[in-house]
Amino acid sequence: MSLRTLLASLTAGLAAATTILAAAGPVHADSPREHACSSSVSITGYSDALDKTTYENTFVGNFSGLAVDHDGSLLAVSDRSSLFTLDRRTLRPKGVLPLATETGAALDSEALVVDRDGTRLITSETEPTVRRYDRRGRILGSLPVPGALKVAPAGRATGNQTFEGLTLLPGGRTLLASMEGSLSGDTAGIVRFQTWQRHGGGRDFGLSAQYGYRADTGLGVVEVAGLPGGRLLVLERGFTAGVGNTVRLYAADPRRATDTSGVDVLTGQDGDGVRLVRKTLLADLVDCPSLGATAKQPQPNPLLDNIEGMAVTGADAVGLGRGRLKVLLVSDDNQNAVQTTRFYSLRVRVA
Repeated sequence: MSLRTLLASLTAGLAAATTILAAAGPVHADSPREHACSSSVSITGYSDALDKTTYENTFVGNFSGLAVDHDGSLLAVSDRSSLFTLDRRTLRPKGVLPLATETGAALDSEALVVDRDGTRLITSETEPTVRRYDRRGRILGSLPVPGALKVAPAGRATGNQTFEGLTLLPGGRTLLASMEGSLSGDTAGIVRFQTWQRHGGGRDFGLSAQYGYRADTGLGVVEVAGLPGGRLLVLERGFTAGVGNTVRLYAADPRRATDTSGVDVLTGQDGDGVRLVRKTLLADLVDCPSLGATAKQPQPNPLLDNIEGMAVTGADAVGLGRGRLKVLLVSDDNQNAVQTTRFYSLRVRVA
């Protein structure tokens, strides 16, 4: 699928969503060259406007996932069972919905996708699950999950290390969830990407291929975003006490990777017959200019924080930036005084 086709598949309001940071706090909108993080990525602005704020008696923060709704509004899911709708220009909240399980219990909501019918697919890393909600936050059902990906003792996953990322690939037929950490028995650092496929014009997804992906040492996969042709943007993140966060952005290609749904143990070793997802580093965000940002705890770059959410909001179609995707990131402040809810606007070129 071409970049032009990807843009056409986004709603008419999506272009407006790319102006999100224009009125939402400190913005630095010089040329991409002056704000380069690497040859492929530049940062055009950041905003702390929502840090430590409340809306309708709900804490605004703990953001773990982003998506653009069909009307161009920005959706942000909190891992404290809330789904916020944010104004596309100012980032100010204009709605919030509580989320719950089928029994009414809270869920560790981590990532979301707006499906083509407008319903919301939201992961929880407690079990893990992918549940479908309507626009009012009412649960409509859930997707099947392979037994091995469930948290022990039901499966081989570790709590708080499951479905951290979720994306719907262009075309709307393939859904992909990324595990943050490795399964018990797999080599440390190798995580699994699970896909679901649907056929025809129906809404239901069925289990499909699974892939192995090697995260960098000490990092986990916290978000994925679908790209034209079946490729992915992958966000890896880690934290070291007294040092701060490491955040790296990769382009990844699962198209020639082995389907690992029937592979019990992933070693990542040459000769085991398993081809992992290929990845290419686009940028280590420590190399981005700080843009005057400040940090509340030690960071190798004061711009960095606990970045966890990511959404592709559009693309530069004309001018010098042609072919660059517009990508929005957000950090999860964990409702912690020494962390910040911060939005980041990037331009990303994927060859």
